[in-house]
Amino acid sequence: MTVLNMQTRIAEIRGMMGLSRPPAAASGDAFAAALESTTATPESGAVTGADVVSAARKYLGTPYVFGGNTPERGLDCSGLVQRVYADLGVGLPRVARDQARAGTAVASLAQARPGDLLAFGSPVDHIGIYAGDGRMIVAPHSGDVVKVQEVTTTPTAIRRILPSATEPLVPTSVAASAMRPAALTGNVPYADLFQQAAAQYNLSPALLAAVAKVESGFNPSAVSRAGAQGLMQIMPATARGLGVDALDPRQAVDGAARLLSGNLRRFGDLDLALAAYNAGGGAVSRYGGIPPFPETQAYVPKVKAAMAQLTSRGFA
Repeated sequence: MTVLNMQTRIAEIRGMMGLSRPPAAASGDAFAAALESTTATPESGAVTGADVVSAARKYLGTPYVFGGNTPERGLDCSGLVQRVYADLGVGLPRVARDQARAGTAVASLAQARPGDLLAFGSPVDHIGIYAGDGRMIVAPHSGDVVKVQEVTTTPTAIRRILPSATEPLVPTSVAASAMRPAALTGNVPYADLFQQAAAQYNLSPALLAAVAKVESGFNPSAVSRAGAQGLMQIMPATARGLGVDALDPRQAVDGAARLLSGNLRRFGDLDLALAAYNAGGGAVSRYGGIPPFPETQAYVPKVKAAMAQLTSRGFA
């Protein structure tokens, strides 16, 4: 069982038992479900299939390492997929079988577009990124490297992670609450960091401030029982994937902003984006909405209430 699967299972068991954690540990496991990188989202804000293929190509030649999710260590098939999408600000689950349930289904390879995920095996045990023209970019197996391969076997699942070109990435309802530009005052701790990250990733600074308030009470030294660290409660493994120091407020806010921005693009809804921050994007996709975990059910309204409170005080 991988660390991510273990964390997900622990969250599910906690949910069934009705257990919750204190504010400083509110979403320590959330980051473990979706890694982000230091690469910024394209300026247009619209990630395309061509962007995905281009991002994947930069890992060509990286050695295959089972369980690997960083280019320095090596990448396995699902580690490559997660890393590529994280580079573009889109969070995905860690393992292939969960990635094969993300996004929306594509009926056949003939209808696949560059950037779609091609999954193989039943149960799924292998996955790659479609590059077009019957080819995919994949980390094949031990002793090999990330490469472009012909698709010679019919995929057992094809999943489209990106919305179609005609779909708005962020509905108006999301833009109004989560992406409203505004200025925070000095009365909010770390206001300048929230403001800077919000401007860079097209988010409301009140959203970032509210997450920090619920996560850690604005405490940059907070460490949860699950091991989540810092102002935004980032798990150590996720911090490494994000390329940030979780105990450095500036880096933590940047990483959290990238994850929230990716969640908003992926799910197009503030409630679901917050649920994904807390429980992981895989759980949101698996349950088709806010997961039935008491912690997550409580987390979403807590953050939204904190946003409203900050706004009513004139902070945003």
